[in-house]
Amino acid sequence: MLVEYRITGRGAADIAASVEAGVASGALPPGSLLPPMRELAGELGVNPNTVAAAYRTLRERGVIETDGRRGSRVRPRPSTTPRDALRMVVPPGVRDIAQGNPDVALLPALDGALAAAARRYAQTPSLYGADPVAPDLARLARADLDADAVPPGPVAVTSGALDAMERVLVAHLRPGDAVAVEDPGWGGSLDLVPALGLRVLPVAVDDDGPRAEAVARALAAGARALVVTSRAQNPTGAAISAERAGELRALLARHPGVLLIEDDHGHGIVDLPLHPLSGVTGHWALIRSTAKAYGPDLRLAVLTGDAVTLDRVRGRQRLGPGWVSRLLQHAVVELWTSDAVDRAAVARAYGERRDALVEALRERGVRAHGRSGLNVWVPVAAETVAVTRLLAAGWAVAPGAIFRVEAGPGVRLTVSQLALSEVPGLADAVAAAVRTGVAGGRND
Repeated sequence: MLVEYRITGRGAADIAASVEAGVASGALPPGSLLPPMRELAGELGVNPNTVAAAYRTLRERGVIETDGRRGSRVRPRPSTTPRDALRMVVPPGVRDIAQGNPDVALLPALDGALAAAARRYAQTPSLYGADPVAPDLARLARADLDADAVPPGPVAVTSGALDAMERVLVAHLRPGDAVAVEDPGWGGSLDLVPALGLRVLPVAVDDDGPRAEAVARALAAGARALVVTSRAQNPTGAAISAERAGELRALLARHPGVLLIEDDHGHGIVDLPLHPLSGVTGHWALIRSTAKAYGPDLRLAVLTGDAVTLDRVRGRQRLGPGWVSRLLQHAVVELWTSDAVDRAAVARAYGERRDALVEALRERGVRAHGRSGLNVWVPVAAETVAVTRLLAAGWAVAPGAIFRVEAGPGVRLTVSQLALSEVPGLADAVAAAVRTGVAGGRND
């Protein structure tokens, strides 16, 4: 699609900024074909190398993609358009099960933990030069990791799982490198990879996690990194089984140069065991966020990994934010040591709602997936139709477009705010919304 938009600028930075302005304004919509480099250089009266540098910058920022002789195009959904922008406005009176948030009633109160952290600070203020990771937090986190057979490694603290993921990717990869990512998968990681100038290689998922043959194809296609979700996969609820873990570990052992990132954000809300893949490749990291079990606003995740990866992450962190607030770290220590969250009870509460919905949908002839975590994924034949019909029936669900690259259409239903008494009515509405036919979605 060739669009009439006048790109301006004399330097590479100005030319790149002109293209980004066109993308942001909508004058260069997704799929727009940019002029060949020599042609644009002639129009602007600059050296072709200047245009080449501008296009390279745009590729690294995830704004455009280049496909050989087919030229350069605005990405189908550039990094300046996050997937969250696809979320709908929920009208008054409509039940919102689209957001993916935990049940507030299952989150612990933070006042006591924050007060304890403040008292600790009053006795021993945290100043420059202190260890960026509170020793108590590192000890408790490492003990939890050891209990789940995660290989030994140092511990770092970041401002959430996505922050950790970004730091690990940047520590090893360069713009243009390919990253294998679950499809459907977390919109955050699907946004982050192209925003770093990296290429997404989608990997199909079933209830037991990433499919081994799909991972093998991605690795054969040149993936330099693999990002997987251990449990409570968003949006499908997949959890890596022991058998699947064995298959993936054997596969990764043949690719020791691949960077492995495991996101175990379900830790604390899932009763299924962890089957880690870490330690098979030379460089790896496993991330655990406190968001789902203790509250998203804590903005704290712990990660471990091989010594080189963690050294690079912590070194670069020192040149930016320096550290995650030790007040928050001490508050998390207080939450952990006071057993503020009954992990088994939380996992049971989410499991009852999720299982009830999946079973109710099955009884109505609707295939759904939700092995663990907060969400149920329903493959549909026509995503827009299903979302619109459910909205008319009083239910706001998340459109599958937020979570997929090549996977078939679907909708995500978050069960965290759902009462068991609401399940039959929701199941009836979903069945009516998808009765035109169910697509293969995740290809069981």
